[in-house]
Amino acid sequence: MRLLIVGAGSTGGYLGARLAQAGRDITFLVRPTRALQLRETGLRIQSAHGDATLYPTLVTAGEIAQPYDAVLLAVKGYQLANVLEDIAPAVGPETMILPVLNGMGHMETLARRFTKHNLVGCTLKVATVLEDDGRIVQLSPMQDFAFGELDGGVTSRIEALDAFFRDANIGARLSRVIGREMWEKWILLASVGAITCLTGGTIGEIEACTGGASFALQLLEEIVTIVKVVGEPPSDTFLHLTREQLTAKGSPFVSSMFRDVQRGRPVEVEEIIGALVRHAGEAGIATPLLSAAYVKLLVYQHKVR
Repeated sequence: MRLLIVGAGSTGGYLGARLAQAGRDITFLVRPTRALQLRETGLRIQSAHGDATLYPTLVTAGEIAQPYDAVLLAVKGYQLANVLEDIAPAVGPETMILPVLNGMGHMETLARRFTKHNLVGCTLKVATVLEDDGRIVQLSPMQDFAFGELDGGVTSRIEALDAFFRDANIGARLSRVIGREMWEKWILLASVGAITCLTGGTIGEIEACTGGASFALQLLEEIVTIVKVVGEPPSDTFLHLTREQLTAKGSPFVSSMFRDVQRGRPVEVEEIIGALVRHAGEAGIATPLLSAAYVKLLVYQHKVR
C-alpha cells in the first residue's frame, strides 16, 4: 500500500515518521519551504515512545504522477480549500481519503470535490507540537488513532488499511462506530478549546476557582445539546470520562488551540467553535458560553492574520 500524507506538521509528520519507521511506503506532500527544511535537517520527532530522525520521500504540488492507495490529510481546516487541487492527481476512484481534521464540515467538502466512496472516517488523539526549528515534539505518551468505514462495515480495503497501520506505534485501531467517535472528538476539542481559551488557564487552574468546575460542565452541556440535535449523540461512557477530564483537580490539560494562541499562531476557530455556534443558531439553541469563546477567538484571529 502506498500512502500520501498531506502535511508534515505536528500530526502528519508524527504519524508519517512512525509509519516510515515501521517500513511502510510513505510520501509527504509539503510546501517548498518545508521540503527544503526536511531535506536539510530531516524529519525529527522527540517522543516518550522514542526519538527519530528520518529523511522521507517528499513531493510538492504539481509533482504527483499517479493515484495513491490512500491519502491522509493532516492540514488545518482553514488550509483545506487550498490543497484540494494539489491532491487531486493523487486521488483515483478507489483511493481512500483519511482526513485528520477537526470538526465535521470537511467531510462534506471532500465528498463534493471527490466522492463519498473515497472517504474513510478517522479521529486522532495525540498531543504534538511543531517547534520553530522544525522538530515535532510529543507532549504526552497518549496516542489513539481510530479509523473505519463511515457505515460501520468491515470491507477488504479497511482490512488492508488495518494491516498497514498495525504495529506502527501510532495507537491505530479499527472502529465500527467511527462516525460517533468523530462527533465525540469534536465535542472534546470544542469543550477544552472553549474552556481554556476563554479563561486563559489549564483545566486544573480553572477547577481550582470558585465555580470553575460548574462553568466547565455547563459549557460541555451546551456543546452536547447541539450535537444531539445535528449529529450522532455521544455514548454515556464518553460523557462520564469527559466530565471527569474537564474537572480534574491539578490537571495541566489544555487544548492544542490554547497552545497555538500562546504561540501567536492562527487557530481553527471556525471549524472547531464557529460551526457549532452556527448549528446552534439554526436549531434555536442558546449557547452563551460557547458564543463568548467564539467572539474572543475571533478577536484573536483577526489580530494574528
